[in-house]
Amino acid sequence: MLVTALYEAGDPQLCATAPVAPEEEPAPAEAAPAAAPGPVGLVLVSHSREVAEATAALARALVGSGEPAPLECAGGLPGGGVGTDAGLVRRALAAADRGSGVVALCDMGSAVLTVKTLLAEAEAGASAGHVRIADAPFVEGAVAAAVTASAGGDLAAVLAAAEDARDYRKL
Repeated sequence: MLVTALYEAGDPQLCATAPVAPEEEPAPAEAAPAAAPGPVGLVLVSHSREVAEATAALARALVGSGEPAPLECAGGLPGGGVGTDAGLVRRALAAADRGSGVVALCDMGSAVLTVKTLLAEAEAGASAGHVRIADAPFVEGAVAAAVTASAGGDLAAVLAAAEDARDYRKL
């Protein structure tokens, strides 16, 4: 564009095109149909990158065959330390979003507060209504949510599956 503008500035005839007669105009391209939204996305927010990544790997493995739902990790600090980083969480939420909503699973404390703060900030202008925080155990909730989302469950079903994991009995 810049080169064309420079040529036209020097000699507008260099880049001029002949006018097209109405009968020669190409037919307008049909608008592509809007893509259907993808599966519900999941974000694992942990104070530890290793815990988030290991939980994601377990959840993906237990999904079984087929394509797993989008599963993003926001663990630890950018430098590798233990903590929660709003920037990592924000990027993970955006990356997991395929248009059907996102369920965030948090390990504890500031992970929950970070997600809540980002959602409160987004309410002013963005679409925070499609992100839900699951009140669920981290590992069991992540597995249940990943299986349900990968099977095509909607936002309410994925959230319910994660939260139902709280009641899984081991004995």
